[in-house]
Amino acid sequence: MAKEYQNFINGKPVPARSGKRYENRNPADRDDLIGTFPSSGAEDVADAVAAAKAAYPEWRSLPSQARGDIMRRTTEMLVEHKEEIARTMTREMGKILKETRGDTQEGIDTGFYAAGESRRLWGTVAPSELRNKMTYVTRQPMGVWGLICPWNFPMAIPSWKIFPCLTCGNTAVIKPATLTPATVAEFARILQAAGLPDGVLNVVYGSGAKVGEALLNCPDVCGISFTGSCEVGRHIAEVTGKELKRCSLELGGKNAQFVLSDADLDLALEGVLWGAFGTTGQRCTATSRLIVEAGVYDKLLEMIVERARKLKVGNGLDETVEMGPLVSDTQRNTVNGYVEIGKKEGARLVLGGEALTGGAYDKGFFYKPTVFGDVTPDMRIAKEEIFGPVLSVIKVKDFEEGIRVLNSTRYGLSSAIYTKNVDRAMKAVELIESGIVYVNAPTIGAECHMPFGGVKDTGNGHREGGWTAYEIFSELKTVYIDYSGGLQRAQIDNA
Repeated sequence: MAKEYQNFINGKPVPARSGKRYENRNPADRDDLIGTFPSSGAEDVADAVAAAKAAYPEWRSLPSQARGDIMRRTTEMLVEHKEEIARTMTREMGKILKETRGDTQEGIDTGFYAAGESRRLWGTVAPSELRNKMTYVTRQPMGVWGLICPWNFPMAIPSWKIFPCLTCGNTAVIKPATLTPATVAEFARILQAAGLPDGVLNVVYGSGAKVGEALLNCPDVCGISFTGSCEVGRHIAEVTGKELKRCSLELGGKNAQFVLSDADLDLALEGVLWGAFGTTGQRCTATSRLIVEAGVYDKLLEMIVERARKLKVGNGLDETVEMGPLVSDTQRNTVNGYVEIGKKEGARLVLGGEALTGGAYDKGFFYKPTVFGDVTPDMRIAKEEIFGPVLSVIKVKDFEEGIRVLNSTRYGLSSAIYTKNVDRAMKAVELIESGIVYVNAPTIGAECHMPFGGVKDTGNGHREGGWTAYEIFSELKTVYIDYSGGLQRAQIDNA
C-alpha cells in the first residue's frame, strides 16, 4: 500500500484542511505509486507560517554555531541515507541513479558547507572618521521565508535554500514541486531527527496556484526564494515588489557549448552528450545549443549522432540505463511540440524527434535523444527553453560570429567553450554574457561552494550556492559605537 504523506507543520504531520490528496507516480512506470500527498491551500499555509513565526525568536537567538551543528548532524544523516534518498528521487523524478546520487551528494556538500559557514557569518569592520568611535557591519536574520522549489533537482535545490536560510537564523515554509514531493519529505524528517526545533522548517504540499500564491501574499513572510520558469518568476517579482519583500529568483536558461576548430573533438563530444542528454535535458543549465566553427561542423555533428543513437533510455533504477524519462506527459508533449516547431522552421532533424513506445516504454514518458542540424539563431528552437533532450546545432564561420550567436538569447545562465587556444578561451570568458562560464567542460557541473545564477532573464541578480546565498537570507546592520564621552558630529566640519 502506498504511503500517505502529510504536511509537516510545527514538527507534526498535518493533513490538508481540504482533505484532498494527489498521487505521486514514477514517470518511468506509471504503475509505481510512490505515495499520496495533501492538496493544501491558503489555510494550511497560514498555519505553517504561524508556526514558523512563533519559532523564529528562539531560533534566531541561538548562536549561529549551534544552528550550524544541527546542519552538520543533518548532513551526516543524509550521508547515511544517501542511497535510499537517491532511489526515491529516481522513482519520483525519473533521472538515473548515477544522477540522483549526485543530486543527493550536492545536498550533502551544501550541508557541510553550511555547517562551516555558521562559524564565519562575517560582517565588516571599518575605521570611523572620528576619534574614539568604532564602526562595523553585522549580518542579521530576517524572519519567515517562503521557499518554492522545482522538480528537476528534488534534493540539491531545496538544500541550496534550506541550509543557508536556517543557518542565517531564519525560519521557513517550503513548497516542494508537486511532481517531486517525497524527497523533501525525507529531508524534513532528517532535519527533525537531527534536532531541528519544531516550527523552524515547515513543509506544505500542493499547487503553485494555491500554496505558492498564499506564500507570496502572506504578510508574515519576509522573502521568497524561487527556482523555476521566467513567467512565474516575473509574477513573483511583481507581487513581492509591491510589498517590498526580498525576492531571489533563479530562472531559465538557453545554454550553449561553443566548439572552435582547434578543440579536442572527443572531449567536446563527451561534454555535449552529458550536457544535452544528462537529466534528459531537464536542467536549467542543460546544453540546448551547440555552436560549432564551420571547419569541424560536419565531423562533430556526425560524431554526436553516432554516439547519441546508442544511448540507452529506460527506467533510471536500471544501473545500465544512460537516460531516463521526461518527468510527465505534459513535459513530453511540450518537447514534442518544439520538435514540430523545429521541423516547420526548416531545421534538419538528424536524430530522434519522437516518443519511445512499445513494451515498458508505454508505461512512462520516454523520448528519443534528438538532434537538429542546420539550425539558425533566429529559430525558436535556438531561442526558447525546451527542457528536454533536444540539441540544436548551429554553424558559425569564426570566433566572433560564435560569440554573437551565443549571446543572442534572452537568457544568460551557463556557457561553455572548447578550444586549445588560451587567448581565445580568456577572450570568451570576457565576452560571454552568462553567470557561469566553463572552459573545456560542459555547461553543467556547478559546485556548491561557488555562486550559481545568471544574467538577463535568468534571474534578478541574486546567486544561490557558496557564500552569496548567505547574503540573500540575511540583512545588514551597521553599528556605530562612540566612546568619546561627548557629542561628535559625523560629516560636519569640526575645524
